[in-house]
Amino acid sequence: MLSVENLQAYYGKSHVLHGVDLVVGEGEIVSLLGRNGVGRSTTAKAILGLVDCTGRVVFKGRDVTGWPTYRIASAGLGYVPESRDIFPTLTVAENLTLGLKGRRPGRWGFDDMYRLFPRLRERERTLAGVLSGGEQQMLTLARTMMGDPDLVIIDEPTEGLAPKLVALVADFLEALQARGISVLLIEQKLTIALDVSQRLYVMGHGHMVFAGTPEELRGNRLVRQEWLEV
Repeated sequence: MLSVENLQAYYGKSHVLHGVDLVVGEGEIVSLLGRNGVGRSTTAKAILGLVDCTGRVVFKGRDVTGWPTYRIASAGLGYVPESRDIFPTLTVAENLTLGLKGRRPGRWGFDDMYRLFPRLRERERTLAGVLSGGEQQMLTLARTMMGDPDLVIIDEPTEGLAPKLVALVADFLEALQARGISVLLIEQKLTIALDVSQRLYVMGHGHMVFAGTPEELRGNRLVRQEWLEV
């Protein structure tokens, strides 16, 4: 579904990514782990054409390197940013409507989103700007899925959430996989990544330091200690 080869990214003259390679297969949940500042979010933005980069990005068999972001999104690549970019002066329902891309009926509709996140149904007519942080995270996830992506990059969905909401995000990820949607999950919480992922990558200082299965990462104490643990 997604193949990234030798990705190099820059902020001005600062070289941030150094030859990043990763693959997300059809229907897979793949996690990208690492501490803050190592380049995980930059990797997502480079894939989406939001930062200057070189290398090769292939999505659904097409080389999308250098494509503008709107065109990559229209091809079926969704993005849930860490910043929870909701429209604060619009209602929950209006935010969800903006997620629609005007294509054929997709795999997701309002009822699906409200079933996954019942709190959004209760707040349907509420302005998004007054929602709690957890509710805004639910809305961001739901709005992205209304666009019916084939693969979605989700950046730190559990950041700052209570344990009950973390479990809800895990259920959401499993629901995506059940409908055949691929996920690249950028996460710091090792536990949830190990539970939901088929494969994982660990990033350190702009390059990959580990690639393998949850079982392999559980068994690699040195990688966990050096690159993941405080």
